Amino acid sequence: MVSFSVSLTGKPPSFVDRTAFPLKGDITTSEPTIRDVKAAVTTKFPKFGKERQKITISGEKAPLADDVKLSTLKGKELSVKDLGAQISWRGVYIIEYLGPILIHALVYHFPKVFYGRDVVHSDLQTFLYLFVLVHFAKREVETVYVHRFSHGTMPFSNVYKNCGHYWGLGGLVLAWDLYRPGASKIQTSNEYLRTIGLILAFAEVSNLNTHMALRALRPTGSTKRAIPYGYGFDGPLTGAWGGVSCPNYFFESVAWGTVAWVSGSVGAWVFFIVGTGQMLIWAKKKHAAYKKEFGSAYPKRKAMIPFIY
Repeated sequence: MVSFSVSLTGKPPSFVDRTAFPLKGDITTSEPTIRDVKAAVTTKFPKFGKERQKITISGEKAPLADDVKLSTLKGKELSVKDLGAQISWRGVYIIEYLGPILIHALVYHFPKVFYGRDVVHSDLQTFLYLFVLVHFAKREVETVYVHRFSHGTMPFSNVYKNCGHYWGLGGLVLAWDLYRPGASKIQTSNEYLRTIGLILAFAEVSNLNTHMALRALRPTGSTKRAIPYGYGFDGPLTGAWGGVSCPNYFFESVAWGTVAWVSGSVGAWVFFIVGTGQMLIWAKKKHAAYKKEFGSAYPKRKAMIPFIY
């Protein structure tokens, strides 16, 4: 039996009585963890689910992982903060990727509403429109059937921030500039389109392959991490510097860089540069996390761009 005491920080949700804190009690499990403390808070306040609780050591900002044992925190005071209403990561991704599909379809099929005139789209515009639909439809399918998430939920307020990139830049800005009347004058040959199609197909299939490899590393319902190997992760020779920690980001960047290059669209370049910049930041963090967790066992790789970064 282990006794616990947890105080409340920040603004409490309406259904939590601040006078109930510090919340004290006993945990009878053999190896009580932070997960048990969250369960005790939820037992006292059923609407205060574990997903919206942030447990920290009093005076510190870093959240304690659910599997941290209370025996390692003897003498430490715990605090709980409300993270607000939550939404599943899967739900956020579905909403994010649905936006570009709807917006591109509306701008492409109803140009008079957006440009004040009809547009006879060029073969290149139609080709890129179909690519956008296939790309984001693929992302929706991956969200439902492929991706496994380390965290079940995120604050609902993040939906607006996350959708800003996809609905704003990847949706309205990209679609407006790709299908505008002036761009319809750009002529391309069928051979050129086939070449571009092969490059985009390579990037999309390679990106999917990376996601499948990552999925295979994590059993259902687990947050287990392991070193990924294989296509994209390794260079020409296993462990060579040509490998990267986040090949999915690299292939994603190749796809949108190709769209920007062939279209000459300012909107496409903005979406490519902003998206690639964000992926470089994510890749650096994931690369550092791999190296910290696996130490010398982790292969010599770059974070995202082979041989460069």
